[in-house]
Amino acid sequence: MFPDKAGSILYRKKVLMNKNKNMLQRDGIEKTYREKTKLNRNIECKGAYSVAEFVLWKKLGMEKKRMTNKKNLLIYAHYYIPDTASTGQILRELAEGMPDKFNITIICVVPSYLGVIDDKYKTKKYYKEKINGVNVLRIRVPEFTKINKKSRVKNILSYFFDAMGATFQVGKMDYVLSISQPPILGGLLGVWGKWMKHAKYIYNIQDFDPEQVLAVGYTKSRLITDAMMWFDKFSCKRSDFVITVGRDLMETVRKRFKGKRVPKTVMINNWTDETEIYPLPQDHQRVMQFKKKYGLDGKFVIMYSGNIGLYYDLEKLIKVLKQFRKGYTLTGVREDGLRTKDGREVVFAIIGAGSVLQKLVQYSNRHHFENIVFIPYQDKADLVYSLNAGDVHWCVNAKGIKGVSCPSNVYSTNRIDVA
Repeated sequence: MFPDKAGSILYRKKVLMNKNKNMLQRDGIEKTYREKTKLNRNIECKGAYSVAEFVLWKKLGMEKKRMTNKKNLLIYAHYYIPDTASTGQILRELAEGMPDKFNITIICVVPSYLGVIDDKYKTKKYYKEKINGVNVLRIRVPEFTKINKKSRVKNILSYFFDAMGATFQVGKMDYVLSISQPPILGGLLGVWGKWMKHAKYIYNIQDFDPEQVLAVGYTKSRLITDAMMWFDKFSCKRSDFVITVGRDLMETVRKRFKGKRVPKTVMINNWTDETEIYPLPQDHQRVMQFKKKYGLDGKFVIMYSGNIGLYYDLEKLIKVLKQFRKGYTLTGVREDGLRTKDGREVVFAIIGAGSVLQKLVQYSNRHHFENIVFIPYQDKADLVYSLNAGDVHWCVNAKGIKGVSCPSNVYSTNRIDVA
């Protein structure tokens, strides 16, 4: 205590110095965040905050100060590591980026992105795990094939209803985050979590449905698409914040609500961990091993790596490749394909899996392509080597997808400096 005037002045100076110090710290944090977002969202920020924390705090207009008491965050992820789904990888990096700020619980399916389930996940309904400080509650679902609609629907509905039940197993939550996967149901799960936990709800929209469905003509039923639109708008309205991954997608939110009572929406791009995906020299041992394994060594490689699904127009793309085929035509005429100026054969490498893969393989076999190589999904640890094996990368969307979806491979391939 300062009983005299001089003491009072000293006290005010001390308060002012602390205030200025706090302002400098805050400005430094915000400057660091802006710099990091320009570098395509590194996972760690300098200073007190990580990018993951900014996702839930600074960008959403919530309290900025460093928390002393950790809050509880529930994430409905659908897929989570070790599954190779891009959304699962993003949510893993988000969750693991802020365990000192939140007690985080993930509700997801057992590893099954390709439809097959390991025997160790077939005996119980729920499986509790802890992965890198994150609590994971996995749900057993039926196996499926991506070309069988009925098995796929059964799998998705099983996750949806069992995730609703799993919500009661995770205790008190302060925040709920869900993504737009499965389509429509992901948003409804978030609303359910908000109501059951009396929590704030953040809806992360990676893809818009039914806009995506309409763009590719997946269904012509107006009743179905109108119902899908009503339910997803409902999820948007009930959220406290909507996150989209691009400016075009923010415009889609405004169009949905025709500019009236638009939910609070922010744009936060997806990202790539630059410590995991980065350029490597073409003679790197692991890159050369990958090329040799799949017959790509010594060739000029044009690569597509990602989900081989409906929304990427790969069926039309492979028909265009017919002009550059190496192999025999149906009439027995030999075609030699393309070569670069330095004499390298041009080959097309398609890496991944999805509902369209079988059609692409059948088309390639029917037309005797010798310069198309189909390669399965690569483990996350090996992705840096497979991506560096490409000289050129394709990032494609189907017609009409602009503004309703953004291909995740645009972030990873953007980190590989290729010709």
